[in-house]
This record gives sequence, C-alpha cells and structure tokens, in this order.
Amino acid sequence: MTDILELMQSRDPGEREFHQAVEEVVDSIKPVLDRNPEYRRAAVLERIVEPERIILFRAPWTDDQGQVHVNRGYRVEMNSAIGPYKGGLRFHPSVNLSILKFLAFEQVFKNALTTLPMGGGKGGSDFDPKGKSDNEVMRFCQSFMMELFRYIGPNTDVPAGDIGVGAREIGFLFGMYKKIRNEFTGVLTGKSLNWGGSLIRPEATGYGNVYFASEMLATREKTLENKICLVSGSGNVAQFTTEKILQLGGKVVTLSDSSGYIYDEEGVDTEKLEFVKRLKNVRRGRIKEYVEKYPDTHYADVDPSLDYNPLWDRKADCAFPCATQNEINEKDAMHLMKNEVNLVSEGANMPSTHQAVDIFLDHKILYGPGKAANAGGVAVSGLEMAQNSMRLNWPREEVDNRLKTIMKQIHQTCCDVAVDFGEPGNYVVGANIAGFVKVVDAMLDQGVV
Repeated sequence: MTDILELMQSRDPGEREFHQAVEEVVDSIKPVLDRNPEYRRAAVLERIVEPERIILFRAPWTDDQGQVHVNRGYRVEMNSAIGPYKGGLRFHPSVNLSILKFLAFEQVFKNALTTLPMGGGKGGSDFDPKGKSDNEVMRFCQSFMMELFRYIGPNTDVPAGDIGVGAREIGFLFGMYKKIRNEFTGVLTGKSLNWGGSLIRPEATGYGNVYFASEMLATREKTLENKICLVSGSGNVAQFTTEKILQLGGKVVTLSDSSGYIYDEEGVDTEKLEFVKRLKNVRRGRIKEYVEKYPDTHYADVDPSLDYNPLWDRKADCAFPCATQNEINEKDAMHLMKNEVNLVSEGANMPSTHQAVDIFLDHKILYGPGKAANAGGVAVSGLEMAQNSMRLNWPREEVDNRLKTIMKQIHQTCCDVAVDFGEPGNYVVGANIAGFVKVVDAMLDQGVV
C-alpha cells in the first residue's frame, strides 16, 4: 500500500490534494484487498489512481476593454468502468491539476455509491468569474467549450457545475456546444428548467447532505429538530443545506464566504435565507452585507494569521462544512469536539483534513464523508441525464422522493459494509469500500484496458 503512495509522490510531486484523497481511500481498503487477492494480481489500485485521460488546453478570451487574457482549461477523465465520465467544472483561481485529480478521484466513488451508471471526472479552469461582466463570462465559456467539445458527449463525458459554474455559465457552455455540434443533447447537467434541466437539481447537494445527516441521526434515535447547526459557505450547497435544516426544525447560526463569516445567534430564518440567495445569486455580493441588513448579528473577516477558523469554534450540535476542501483542520476539529458537536456532514468535497477526520472517528461522532453525504448533487444530475434521454420532465415531488431514496440507500450501504468489515458506524470505511468494490469489479469484468 505504501508503494502506491510513494510511487504517486515521486511521479506527481506537489499534487498535495490528490495525494491526500488517495491516502484516505487507501487507508480504508486494505481489508478488502486482503480479502480479494485477485485485486492485487490485477493491479486495480495502481490503475484506479491513474486517470484514463487528462486534457489540458488554453482558453483565450477578450475582456470588455478589448484586452486579451489566457487561462488554462482542464478535464480529468478519471474512470469510466461503470458509465460515462460524470463530474463538475470548477472556475476558480485556485484550480490546478492536483485539485482536479483529487475531485475526479473522489467523484469515481461518489458516483458509484449513487447506484446510477456514472463514471468519474472533473474539470475546470483558473478563470475567475467573480467581478466579470456577463459578456466577459460568456466569451470565456465559449472559448473554453471550443476546445472541450471534442472530448465530451452524452455517452462519453457529461460535465456539470461546481464552484464558479452556475446556471449562467452552464447556459453559455451549452449554447456553444449546441452551435458547434449542431445537436441538442444532454451533454451538460445543471441546465435551466425550460431547456432540459431537472427540478430539485439546484437544491440536490444541500438537500441530500441533510437527508444523509438525518439518516445518521436516526441511528441514535435523534432528529434535527431544535439542533443548532454551523454551516460554512454561502453558495448553492450552503443555501440549500440551510433551507432543508430549517424545514426539518433545526437552526443555522453561521454562513461564510472567502472574505469572512457571520454568526446569527437568533438563527438564519427563511426571510434571512432569501436575502442571502439574492445577495449571492443575483447581486453576487459578499456575506458581510448580511450584518448591514441584520445589525444584531456578528461578522468577522478572515484572519490569515490564525491557524484555525473561528466559525468552527461556536457552541452547536451539528456542523455542515459546505465551502471548500480542507476548511476544517486538526485545531478546528478539536474546537468542534470541545463545543460538543456530535455530527459532521460534509456538503463540500474533502473539507476535513486527514487529522480532523481521525479526531471525528476517535470521538465516535456521526461523521458523513463528502463522497457519501454530498452525493445528492450528482445523483440528481444522473436523474437529469435520464430525463433528457427520455425527453421527459419529472415533477418536483418525484425527483425529491428519488433523491431521498438514493441518500437512504447510500447511508444503508455505508452502514452494511462498515459492519461487514468490523467497523460499525464508520461511514468512511463503509463509503470507501463500497464505492471501491463496485468500480474495481467492473474493471475486472472489462479486462486490462
């Protein structure tokens, strides 16, 4: 097992996020490799950590003043053993190959857990849509798709949105794909409702996160009723995580963005949440404006001198990290334990460091890793693909019920596999092994390819 990690670190030095994601899975799957010696003979681990294909290209575009800019575009097509590549596009200055490889690797197992026939991939660019005009974003998206269109398709690779890629960006990307290929197909998910999108898709990751948390709480005969919840982020996932917590009787007291965080002791109610949605989705403003609207609340800027995030040092029952990778470190995890948080459900991808996860597991709290807890988004993307293939639109209630059923199945699968391998209640072991086995069994069926 250590040979794999050493090989990766020597072959791909500096890809810290990717190494972290692989190490977390490798730590869990040793028992299944011991139980199935054919996996070692077929070198499935060596194969599954290597992307099937990586596409890297330039994306030049012109701003409103006529100045030309050049950004990098990527698509990591990680594994297609159980279906076409499926995973989001991220537009953010932090995007690099390491981050996209980690996201694609996580996506492989997440998609396998949904029970839907989808492989794993991820892509994006270091382009920053923040502060750009709609026309600038459109010109960049068109340039990006001018290259990406060669490698995607409804039966090959179906991208979706992620950080920095919402309905606006998906629309521009789809429009250029349709123009180039002269076909209207379900090549992207997260589309607007009137041209192929699915109801519940914007809500899916956040709703699914809370559904998974509710299933975890039910194992201890608890619910979210009257639970105080910490939520990070203020984008799509955080908004709909908050919305579903409110619907189930919980109280959300924090939200954040890259500038800082707000603390509202009275709770973010429905009216306040609607303000946040308008602020972030329409005006594209900063979360600090929340305290201008609701002055009885607290706001703090990000302090780069701190080696912890004060958002996680608040008294609460549950925590829902919904911002970005590695936002909860060892010190943050200890603060959560000190404040008697007994559930962490990850809406973001790998928001907790390896050390933080160890603390959660050592304290035996309910901990839902992202590849299980936030699988609702890609699950409804899969449902959108199905609707596109059939030229149908399912009603809201049907999609929501399907989402609930999928999250319940994921939870049960994680529980069953964890028990089978002598780790009851360990959702990390359950999710990693369940996803791994499904993918590698398909790889074995298909030979050495």
